[in-house]
Amino acid sequence: MSRAIERVGEESPARSARWVAAGILLSRLAGLVRERVFAAYFANSLFADALKTSLRLPNFLQNLLGEGTLSASFIPVYAELLEAGREEEAGRVAGAIFALLAAIAGGLSLLGIFLAPVMVDVFAPGFEGLQRDLTVTCTRIIFPMTGFLVLSAWALGILNSHRRFFVSYVAPVVWNAAIIAALILFGGRVDLTRLVVATAWGAFLGGVLQFAIQLPLVIRLERDLKIRWGTRLEGVRTTIRNAGPAIAGRGVVQLSGYVDVFLASWLVAGSVAALTYAQTLYLLPISLFGMSVAAAELPELSRRRGGEIDVMRQRVNAGLRRIAFLVVPSFVGYLVLGDVVVAALYQTGDFGPGDTLLVYLVLAAYAIGLLASTGTRLFSSTFFALQDTRTPAKVAALRVAISAAGGLGLMLVFRQIEVAGRSLGPVGLALAAGVGAWIEWGVLRRSLGSRLGEIGAGADVVGRMLAAAALAAVVGRAVDWLLPPVPPLVAAVLVLGPYALTYFAFAHIFGLAEAAAYLRGLAARLRR
Repeated sequence: MSRAIERVGEESPARSARWVAAGILLSRLAGLVRERVFAAYFANSLFADALKTSLRLPNFLQNLLGEGTLSASFIPVYAELLEAGREEEAGRVAGAIFALLAAIAGGLSLLGIFLAPVMVDVFAPGFEGLQRDLTVTCTRIIFPMTGFLVLSAWALGILNSHRRFFVSYVAPVVWNAAIIAALILFGGRVDLTRLVVATAWGAFLGGVLQFAIQLPLVIRLERDLKIRWGTRLEGVRTTIRNAGPAIAGRGVVQLSGYVDVFLASWLVAGSVAALTYAQTLYLLPISLFGMSVAAAELPELSRRRGGEIDVMRQRVNAGLRRIAFLVVPSFVGYLVLGDVVVAALYQTGDFGPGDTLLVYLVLAAYAIGLLASTGTRLFSSTFFALQDTRTPAKVAALRVAISAAGGLGLMLVFRQIEVAGRSLGPVGLALAAGVGAWIEWGVLRRSLGSRLGEIGAGADVVGRMLAAAALAAVVGRAVDWLLPPVPPLVAAVLVLGPYALTYFAFAHIFGLAEAAAYLRGLAARLRR
């Protein structure tokens, strides 16, 4: 029996996903606190645009070489070596990949520092004066941070392959904490220009800490780790070969984000910030319910790549049902109750009701593609387990092209519309992203079905979930209308609590097995 199996043991996919979700939940909650503090100081201003853009520009390095690429290329190879009992070889491969990533990330970080003005001019050409200068300064500070986040993703790959999910996904809490600390420490003591720069330094320190807190567990689990150059190792060559298409796919996805920034930079000030505020909420269920299942399933699917097609199909379909059960109410909730959510999180300080309305409308537009985006995460993990990184990359390119073209057209239409004095240009960009997400989902599902057989959560099952969520949304909206004037955070608790409980009640009435499983788990915990 391999050392990894002896040490960790086999975990159920649901239990593994819960560990991932728990870590992601804590990190996302920290992220929401960060955004609330950020909004209180910067709202939808040029200072917000500068820092949000400077965080996004160097983010391409993290995404090209980080978790997405390593999940596609490194984890399947490393997990297979562990399953086969080849621990010493696995340690050599892990060390060689670390050395390669450190060299590439370090070189690109230095290059990014020198090319920051060029990147800002290319990706945010609408920025001028102080807005541009601040973006350049913050980009130079933040760029080296992404090198440490790439190494943090390498640590995540090691820990996930050993079925240790929690630490790697909770690690971003320290990154968020560092930013929050910078805002609280310097907020009110310096002007907004200096506060933006101080926050950028907080982000850099947080990136270093995020990598550092994972190292002790990595060293303890991977006792054969040898960090040295070793591109001739078969596992390293396979990882590099699979990484090529994965990097191309991640690059295309990053291009989509830069296109949004590029287009939004031509809109009124605050448009970039409005997009990113909405994206924070949009990505929350994707991370909690899509990425958690996909991340937990990837090592297990990789271990079954040798021919257990029926088992792989069953795992994928079961995963899709688990994802849909929690994403469907998220989708309906954002559409019907999104204003309550946005107000609870952001409406404070200079962030007023008009800002809340704009971000809510952007969020509702993004939500159209929410179910597709979460399912796509699991589809991509399945392709990665099959060591096919080309198909997801090609389909991602198609989605980006459609979203970019549609985003330009819809942005031009919606920018002519104003609500509460806010131009709705960002709403057009979000709508196009939602349409592109569904196209990507459909193409990947059909391609994966040709290999594994019928793929999906089942139309009847999803229909019952939608019905339960719609009825719950009626209850939630009614509660909101009946409430007297209360602070936004209190309103959210009083509205979203009944919404969630009503959804679970109707899901149970409609015979959804997932609802019964959650209720059994809750009853067992109460008995203990």
